[in-house]
Amino acid sequence: MNQASHYVDLIDWLIGPVEKIQAMTGTLARDIEVEDSGVLNIKWRNGALGSMCVTMLTYPQNYEGSITILGENGTVRVGGIAVNEIQHWEFADKRDYDRQIDDANYETTSVYGFGHPLYYKNVIDVFRGEAEQETDGREGLRSLEVLIAVYLSARDGQTVSLPLEY
Repeated sequence: MNQASHYVDLIDWLIGPVEKIQAMTGTLARDIEVEDSGVLNIKWRNGALGSMCVTMLTYPQNYEGSITILGENGTVRVGGIAVNEIQHWEFADKRDYDRQIDDANYETTSVYGFGHPLYYKNVIDVFRGEAEQETDGREGLRSLEVLIAVYLSARDGQTVSLPLEY
């Protein structure tokens, strides 16, 4: 799930807080002490349903990362090697900013894209008193809680509700 943490962040940010998780994970082909593949079903607090598939077994290298949101009034797919391309954007109601969608796409040669340097710059600027923080530890804890629920569900073979009880 180390490799999937950014996608967990994104689905939480895009869709909202998670209510329940059902998960299966496994070490299918790598000689490692952690999982190399996982699948999960998700129910969000707003009633939305979804799924997530993660694997480190793509040949010959990382294929892509993508998020597709299917709704009754629109469909969006964000993909590419670093979730750096809006590949589909279609809504029943048109907005002025729809024409700007292509401007959000960017080229990158790495699965890391360009997000980390901007994050580190914000941290340094906050420490210097030159900026407001763009995120905080509470947001990271929300994603961590989802990841812990994934592990609990996979281990116990049961649906895990959030928030977790400690």
